[in-house]
Amino acid sequence: MMTELPLDLVRTLLAVVDEGTFDAAAAALHVTPSAVSQRVKALEQRTGRVLLIRTKPVRPTESGEVVVRFARQLARLEREAHTELGMTGSEEPTRLSIAVNSDSLATWFLPALTRVPEELRLCYELRREDQDHTAALLREGLVMAAVTSSPDPVAGCSVRSLGRMSYVPAASPGFAARWLGDPPDVPLRDVLADAPVVCFDRRDDIQDGFVRGLRRGRGGASSLRHLVPTSEGFVDAVAAGMGWGMVPEVQAAPLLDAGRLVNLAPDRKVDIPLFWQQWKLDFPALATVAEIVAAAAAEVLDTA
Repeated sequence: MMTELPLDLVRTLLAVVDEGTFDAAAAALHVTPSAVSQRVKALEQRTGRVLLIRTKPVRPTESGEVVVRFARQLARLEREAHTELGMTGSEEPTRLSIAVNSDSLATWFLPALTRVPEELRLCYELRREDQDHTAALLREGLVMAAVTSSPDPVAGCSVRSLGRMSYVPAASPGFAARWLGDPPDVPLRDVLADAPVVCFDRRDDIQDGFVRGLRRGRGGASSLRHLVPTSEGFVDAVAAGMGWGMVPEVQAAPLLDAGRLVNLAPDRKVDIPLFWQQWKLDFPALATVAEIVAAAAAEVLDTA
């Protein structure tokens, strides 16, 4: 097995993954689809691994993810070298791809990016994904950094703690009166499992986990659930009385003060730890963003 990874083959694989099909990659590279197919096969022969799952769109295998990540890092180093050498095209802005969960995006993350010095000339490509799944985008080489709930670094990445985002069980006053009775006369654990609930999407299990905690591991939230896949829309749905939900404390606070929400269990909240993971790459702009993000998170998240 040959160990060299020719750059043209590596770039071709990246183009196929980014474009989704061999035909689209061929158009982007200005070659024929046959040439793209031959290059990918040649790269697979050199590595001795299947690198792509030939679906539509194509998906990298675990081995393919390693090559894709290498290709993106190589492209970043090449652009950085062009900038330092003052070569043609070096004035183009630097693009950073970052995966971030919806609640962070709606609260503290965007204000953090506004603190990054403008002279760095950065453009951001933000990928919104649940904090339990953002690490997968790093692993696939689709992003350079991620806000994630995993403390275990993806291969080739470093990790640092950002703090904990706290969630409180909340509902509108009208909803609470209608569905949950008058505590403490009616224990919350006895009624919450039957009350309509708002969830972010089908993978959102924080409400189920809260109910299981109340009921000592039994059951989960009601099957009567509304899926609202934006952070702002989720909070609006809870405040409108569609159901109860676990609302980020930072978003719930002003609505609790205004009487639009009530905290269903003031003595209970759920803390989700958040971490920053990024490629281990000597890239000053990414290092600057990481420091600014960590500082901004420390102002909002619970770090005690």
